Amino acid sequence: MNTPKFDLKSKIRRIPEFKGVVFWDITPLLKDKDAFRESIKQLADHYRGKKIDLIVSNEARGFIIGAPLAYELGVGFVPIRKKGKLPYNCIDLTYKKEYEDDTIQIHDDAIIKDQNVLIIDDLLATGGTVKANVELVEKLGGKVVGIGFLIELGYLGGRKILGDKHEVFSLIEFKTTNDV
Repeated sequence: MNTPKFDLKSKIRRIPEFKGVVFWDITPLLKDKDAFRESIKQLADHYRGKKIDLIVSNEARGFIIGAPLAYELGVGFVPIRKKGKLPYNCIDLTYKKEYEDDTIQIHDDAIIKDQNVLIIDDLLATGGTVKANVELVEKLGGKVVGIGFLIELGYLGGRKILGDKHEVFSLIEFKTTNDV
């Protein structure tokens, strides 16, 4: 973990009971222009100098982090969306979430074989969604060069499901549900 230049962690709001889980709300960080800028800068600093052609992010909060990071690094941005939300020819992947299946899609021409892809999301929880993102990128022939997050919920063990094939980086980690 990088030591933040100022306390980004304090900008994440803990909501103890939202739909049956502890929810880590990034909106206080996003509305603070300095904290938002600093979080994108710190992510960019971590990835500067690495060969990245594209950033891929999953809707919706992943877009909020991935798109400005792509802009900052001067690379392209590709969205992954829920089935039926993209207007062009797509490939899709159905994967198991905690209590249900979900299907995500990416345009079939979004990634050229052997392009270096960085996957960015707002939060690593159990790892199922980002693992599906990796599978979609690799299905199109992209090379995943890293997986990055604004927040990691270490107590949910998402890194384990991702394995050690790819570098996983997060700016902020909550080690327990009571961590603040």
